[in-house]
Amino acid sequence: MPRTPSSPAESDLYPAVKAFLEGQGYSVKAEVRGCDVVATRGDGPPVIVELKLSFSLALLLQGVDRLTLTDRVYLAVCRPRSRRARGASVHRRNVRDLCRRLGLGLMTVAPGRAATGVEVIVDPVPYRPRRRVASLTRLLGEHARRVGDPNRGGVTRTPIVTAYRQEALRCAVLIQRGGRASLKALRETGLVPNAPSILQRDVYGWFRRLERATYGLTERARQDLGRFAASSALLEPGVGATMQ
Repeated sequence: MPRTPSSPAESDLYPAVKAFLEGQGYSVKAEVRGCDVVATRGDGPPVIVELKLSFSLALLLQGVDRLTLTDRVYLAVCRPRSRRARGASVHRRNVRDLCRRLGLGLMTVAPGRAATGVEVIVDPVPYRPRRRVASLTRLLGEHARRVGDPNRGGVTRTPIVTAYRQEALRCAVLIQRGGRASLKALRETGLVPNAPSILQRDVYGWFRRLERATYGLTERARQDLGRFAASSALLEPGVGATMQ
């Protein structure tokens, strides 16, 4: 599609970027050995800036390639008119985090506004990820509690069989065997230590309270037991057939 008179070209970003870097004492030149912008200052490492109208995978790959020359690489994109406008993805947190992880800088440029038209969103610094200990603990806990490998990687629009769902299925299978079950009986099996919490929360709509501390199954539970038949075979052999 041809460029309209009102739409900028990549070259329109250069004057603002040049003015911005020169304001920091850099000597700036364009199109040096395939790099859009190269800036030097004394004996320090050069700054390389790659210009594009919008953020893209191609721009990221170009920036990563420039990291073989210097640690000071910026990706410069045309500033969208609003953060909700098309092409405003540079303002998304995951885009900023990706640039940080790769060690790339990120800036937006408003053509025609000289140095004031440049906004640095991310500076290129070595990335040292902060481990999310609580999230890691939950991840490893889920892996350890889950029995077998009941899911297929990459599926969509399919309920995931989590460790919690497996425990709820255990409760449902035990109740189904006798038609009803007390919390005490469920606990005594040793198969579902947190049975009281599962039945009382009833996340999946499977359980109905028949009397105090005694539960039966809903019609939905019976349907889902068939749906998750493969994952329902989780009980150890020798469990009593009836429970009261």
